[in-house]
Formats: sequence, structure tokens, C-alpha cells
Amino acid sequence: MRSLAQELGVEAMSLYRYVHGKEDLLEGVVASLMSDLTSHLEEAEGEHWQAFMQVVAHAVRHIAAEHPKAFPLVATRHPAAPWLRPPLRSIEVVNTFLKALTENGFTDPQAVNAYRAFSSFLLGQLLLQSVVRGAEAGPAEEPLDEGGADIPAGDGSMSLEVAPEVLRLRPLLSEDRSDEEFEVALEALLDRLDRELSQ
Repeated sequence: MRSLAQELGVEAMSLYRYVHGKEDLLEGVVASLMSDLTSHLEEAEGEHWQAFMQVVAHAVRHIAAEHPKAFPLVATRHPAAPWLRPPLRSIEVVNTFLKALTENGFTDPQAVNAYRAFSSFLLGQLLLQSVVRGAEAGPAEEPLDEGGADIPAGDGSMSLEVAPEVLRLRPLLSEDRSDEEFEVALEALLDRLDRELSQ
């Protein structure tokens, strides 16, 4: 907070008129980044699922490229859904993603599997790119917890009622299938390399 105040040319205590502390400030950064992403996804709703996923991928990649040091915050646990795998700070984004897929004919398990595979690929790629651009490589000392944050409207007390798809699919979204998913992704990569080698 002192560093930020110095950058802004104000006293550190004056920042506390607007935020309660570091966690509150970081929550505001996440809210700002996620609101841009949510608006892109809302524009793409109704598109074919592949076009929708293209929009998601490029919008998230744009955030990572424009804000590499803040991007790791996107891949943190949401306080209302710490069980979400892989974690994503915006429940609204996850809900929109799942809704778009189920409306395009995906069954519930297929939609959740697509969310897992797509998010793992996307976050893995973009977190590595963010590190190259100066983001912290190690885990945060503590999970982002907004405490009494007012930004955005204290999402720590947010009900999942605003994300009906996430709430409905919670049993599937909270399963830890990381070992299986790793093996499937590894096999897919090896198959692709084998096809390239045989051409």
C-alpha cells in the first residue's frame, strides 16, 4: 500500500478511504479484469460452441498479455466456490461458459470436462507467458481473501444462486480428476507429435 501511495503521490493512509487494504485492492483488480472478460463472453453467447471458445481463449489471452503481473490473480479460488477445479476467480465467467456449452448440446459431464480441459490448457499456457513477462512464478504466500472487501460488493459473501449452472454442476466441478486429466492430455500430445512425425 505504501508503494502504491508513493506511485500515486499521496499518503498511504489516504488510500484507506477507498479500500480496506491490500486484499481489497487486489479484489478490485480482479473485478476489473473479469468484467472485461464477462462483457466479451456475453457478446459471444449464442455463437457455435467452437466460435464461443475462440472468443473466450482470445479474450483471456488479451488479459494475460495486457496485465501479465495481475493475471495470476485470475487463476485463484473464488471464496464462494473454493471447490471449483480448476480454480477461476470469476464465477460469472464459469457460469457463462457452462451455459454456452449446455445450450450447444453438451451433456453436463461433457460441459464440465470441456471446462476442465479448456481452462487447464488456457491457464497453463497463459500463466507461463505471464511469468516470462514478469509475473511472480511462486504461489502467493496466502490465498487471496478479500476479508471485509467492498470491491466488488464483498463477493466473499456472494451466493452461488447468481450462477445456477455452477451450482447445479457443483458435484462434477468439484471432483479431483487431475491424474486422469494429466494422462489424457499427455496422450493427446504424444498422438499429435506421432502424427506430425509420420507425415
